[in-house]
Amino acid sequence: MNRQEFLDRYQAGERNFTYIDLSGVNLSGVNLQEINLTGANLTGINLSWAVLNKTQLVGVCFRRADLRNTVLTQSNLNQSNLSGANLTKADLRFATLKQADLNWAVLIEADLSNSDLTGAKLDQINLEQAKLNHTLLIGAELMEANLTGASLVAANLTGANLRESRLTSANLKDAILTKSNLTEADLNGATLRSANLTEADMHRVVLTGADLTDAVLDGADLSRGNLTGAYLLKTSFKKAYLLRANLEEVYLLWSNLTAANLRGSNLRRADLSGAYLVDAILSEADLRDALLIESHLIRTNLEGANLTGCCIHNWEKSDVELNKVECEYVYTDFDYTNKKPKNRYPSDRNFLPGELAQDSPEDSQLIPVEFTEYPHWEALVYTLVKVEQESPELELIIQGFETQPDSFLLQVRANHLVNAKLMSQHILNSYPSMKQTLLQKRSDILGLLSLEVPIFNAAVDLQAIPEAVMSTAIIEENNNQTLYQEVSRQIQGILRSQEPEKFVVSVQRLLDFLAKNGVELEDLQHQVIIQGIVQRAQREPLFKENLFRWEQVATPTERVSLMGELVRFAIALLWEE
Repeated sequence: MNRQEFLDRYQAGERNFTYIDLSGVNLSGVNLQEINLTGANLTGINLSWAVLNKTQLVGVCFRRADLRNTVLTQSNLNQSNLSGANLTKADLRFATLKQADLNWAVLIEADLSNSDLTGAKLDQINLEQAKLNHTLLIGAELMEANLTGASLVAANLTGANLRESRLTSANLKDAILTKSNLTEADLNGATLRSANLTEADMHRVVLTGADLTDAVLDGADLSRGNLTGAYLLKTSFKKAYLLRANLEEVYLLWSNLTAANLRGSNLRRADLSGAYLVDAILSEADLRDALLIESHLIRTNLEGANLTGCCIHNWEKSDVELNKVECEYVYTDFDYTNKKPKNRYPSDRNFLPGELAQDSPEDSQLIPVEFTEYPHWEALVYTLVKVEQESPELELIIQGFETQPDSFLLQVRANHLVNAKLMSQHILNSYPSMKQTLLQKRSDILGLLSLEVPIFNAAVDLQAIPEAVMSTAIIEENNNQTLYQEVSRQIQGILRSQEPEKFVVSVQRLLDFLAKNGVELEDLQHQVIIQGIVQRAQREPLFKENLFRWEQVATPTERVSLMGELVRFAIALLWEE
């Protein structure tokens, strides 16, 4: 039938054109709403820009037809043949295409939202940038299909065959892909948030940079798949197969990998913080530099796995054999400010073979203790000894020390898990009294250790010594040379043991006391005090920093005092250097 005859009959009100032959006819832009073309032969027809919404097109042959921009909303195209047809930007919303043949068809930017393509054949179809939101594609054949940038939000692809299909940057949020075949499919950068991929076949799938947050892949097979840099937050991989999969730098935070098989997989620099690895198989897996922060490893198989550089801060480990793990060192803490692991363990060497299993760093606890002033190290050591004695089997080791803008941070490691906050507070509370006791008894302690005991205890706060006792001790010394030596040793000891804000006060009290008793030792001021400050600053960079800081925060009274002037003179000498 030719074009004019057909249009005349349609204009006359005829709607039933079943099994009509309009092959090759040009009907571009015509309005054929509610027409019945069941079984018609429309091979090579031109229906671009035509309107065929709510039409009956069951079993129609549209092979190589031009259907660009055609409106086919709510039309029935079940069992129709659209192979090789051009449906670019066609409107197929709510259309039914059950068992339709769309092999090699072009549907670039077409809209198939809410349509039904159950059992349809779409091999090598081009659906680039197409909309298939809420579309039914149950059991559909989509081998080597091009779905680049397509939107398949909440689409149902249960049992669909997407082998070797291209889904780069596609949006499959909330999509159902249960038991689908995605072997060698390319989902680079795709969005699969909350998608259901239960028991999907994903051998050698490409999911680099894909977002699978909250997705379900229980029982799915991703063996040898490439998931580099993928987002797998709270993703479920229960009983999934990830043998030899590339999971480098993936985000598996709080994911569920219960009974998953990751044998030989690459998990280098992967973030498994909070992940569940109960009964999981990670034998021969590469976990170098991975984050296992608060991860749950229960009956996890790690035979032959490489854990070198892992961060195991607060991980939970039960019934895990570590004798056959490869590991040179681990990190036991994490710096959340700089977002990197810290506290290498062991700090100055590598593990011996099997040592990780014998010496479990995860059972230790790092305790940060923050001081507002530079600590007195002798008093600090005795404080830790006292705390150890109060708790049987507790061992405390100083792990590190660093100067911060307004404080000094001491890192102490306990040999077993403790409440870090309470332990830190206990150390800080015990330190002042221990320091006071030590300073008062320091001469006795040095004597017991067969060390030189100064005539004057350099570290004792001069206020604590009754003036009468000191006066007697000094006045009884008639030999000025002896007095000079004693006072020099006293001052040198103070300068060695105290920080600027302390020794300025202590030495000034001593000088005031000497002046009060008619003793003027002007040479002592230059030879002992200035020289002692400069020499210590040259040996101790931290002391030098504290010295410069004192100059900035000292009170006017301290700055104009005799001792203050001497300190500032020493600082000037250091600046000249």
